Amino acid sequence: REMSGLCDGRVVIITGAGGGLGREYALAFAQEGASVVIKNINPAAAERTVGEIEAMGGKAVPNSNDITSHADAGLIVKAAIDAFGDLHVVVNNAGICRDRMFVSLSEQKGHFCISSHACNYWRAQAKDGKPVSGRIINTSSGAGLQGSIGQANYSAAKGGIASLTLVQAAELRRYNITANALAPSAR
Repeated sequence: REMSGLCDGRVVIITGAGGGLGREYALAFAQEGASVVIKNINPAAAERTVGEIEAMGGKAVPNSNDITSHADAGLIVKAAIDAFGDLHVVVNNAGICRDRMFVSLSEQKGHFCISSHACNYWRAQAKDGKPVSGRIINTSSGAGLQGSIGQANYSAAKGGIASLTLVQAAELRRYNITANALAPSAR
């Protein structure tokens, strides 16, 4: 049977959707009728989630491009449009927590890359006079809001996501794009 509901006709990219919260988001969106791009760094995990969605009558495709590469993030957005004809929602859920002390940090930028491509797609639609109803859903965490010992890079990145979301919401509303953040385990 085909899924239907609140998200009928919507196309959603969910990063980190091979397991955990991302998988749950993917199943929920599919249950409500969305077509879902299952982005996961592990292709086998992405395929498993796609299989679960297809088994319940939903539509999904896997993707294992790198969200920390700006070029690869563009390919993820292109995959959604190629597979389902449009894009409506980006759920930036993927996060890698590699504990390191402050002196051993490295840079990661996954939420920015994919949102940048999605927003450019939606802005071009708006400029062409097409109706836009874009959604960005970013995932922060309690570590980003309260800090966490030994997780300086993760905490800083997740705190930055909360600030990024505020800026996205303010700047993108003119194109009818909303931006929200979730913070699992926040107090």
